[in-house]
Amino acid sequence: MIRIRTAVPTAILSLFMTSTQALAEMQTETIEYTVDGQTFTGYLAWDDEFDQKRPGVLVVHEWWGHNEFAREQAEKLAASGYTAFALDMYGSGKQADHPDTAQKFMQEATSNMEQVKARFLKAKELLQNHDSVDPDRIAAQGYCFGGAVVLNMARMGVDLDGVVSYHGALGSPLQAEAGAVKAKVQVYTGGADDMVPSEQVAGLVREMQNAEVDLTLVSFPGVKHSFTNPNADKVAAEFGMPIAYDEAAARRSWQGTMRFYEEIFGE
Repeated sequence: MIRIRTAVPTAILSLFMTSTQALAEMQTETIEYTVDGQTFTGYLAWDDEFDQKRPGVLVVHEWWGHNEFAREQAEKLAASGYTAFALDMYGSGKQADHPDTAQKFMQEATSNMEQVKARFLKAKELLQNHDSVDPDRIAAQGYCFGGAVVLNMARMGVDLDGVVSYHGALGSPLQAEAGAVKAKVQVYTGGADDMVPSEQVAGLVREMQNAEVDLTLVSFPGVKHSFTNPNADKVAAEFGMPIAYDEAAARRSWQGTMRFYEEIFGE
């Protein structure tokens, strides 16, 4: 089943309770772990106000690396009742402050898709083993580079209830095959994203339709790459990149994600 929606401006009610309520019992932990002899640093967040086992969500960072933005997304998920693990795909200390460095880190990480999968699965195992998590209810969401990662994990048949891609690349050397994809898929993309042109969007729809994947795709008219990250405008000005934060698209994609998780986790 494939659902495609083109987003148009509408009035939307606020998703969150007051921040003091939502964050009152927030717990966080920085975790170092190893994959194939290399050290990685992840960030776990959960709210111990919830005493029952709850779904876990993996957060995969942008091409800049595991940074404050990724950790903030984990905390937002924790405030919404999930346990979240912002994983590290590059290795401890590899946070880029220049596009050239980010590109180098990304190319190193993705030079071997089995390596990407191994790093993802290790993080998934760590999340599933946390005391607060129901190990049978796991999803993943990714931003930019991370959006491509979670889509590829779905293509590779990783056991996930769902994946969400925000302004991620949609084309891939990997192609989904009928019966192989376990996850339901949600994609949020910008209609004016030069890095994810309409050909990629159409290609993903064909691919997922042919593979009989449950896909929901939302395209925001006039919205550019990195629309979820409030720091995007500063980066655009500094490096001349075609990216921009869009508050409405960021809010609506987050609200759609929360509805998606409620659906797939049966809450």
